[in-house]
Amino acid sequence: MKKILLISTTIFLLASCDVRKKDKIAVENKLSQQVEIKDPTTVQIIDSVYNFNKVTEGEIVEYNFRFKNIGTKPLIITNASASCGCTVPEKPEKPIAVGDTGFIKVKFNSDHRVGVAHKTVTVTSNAEPAFPELLIKGEVEAKKDANGKTITPEDLKK
Repeated sequence: MKKILLISTTIFLLASCDVRKKDKIAVENKLSQQVEIKDPTTVQIIDSVYNFNKVTEGEIVEYNFRFKNIGTKPLIITNASASCGCTVPEKPEKPIAVGDTGFIKVKFNSDHRVGVAHKTVTVTSNAEPAFPELLIKGEVEAKKDANGKTITPEDLKK
């Protein structure tokens, strides 16, 4: 009897967790669709790609992507998310009025990111057509000591 009760409880808990997750996803999708459908406007992207060329590992790269509301309604940006935790976008909190220029500030932390960097920022708004992805890219070079030798993580432990 205890076995049946334990199995039933486990199945119930697993099923209820999945339902909540599906409900949350459905609500999020519905909210994003409502923003896009309600009062759509048009946006002109001034900057969609920023190439920072080469930086040394540990530097923080900042860039303001510019865009202009060329539509007939205020531009409302509901979310800006990056493809990686090392990249942090900051969206405008207030709507962008018709004819005004807005900015999405992006910070890329190059610490422990040696090599080619190619990070995207996805923007959710009431723009029609949808806001294109923003791209920040470049190359991160390893830190070097006073003699020009590359500093490795093992060197830092010594």
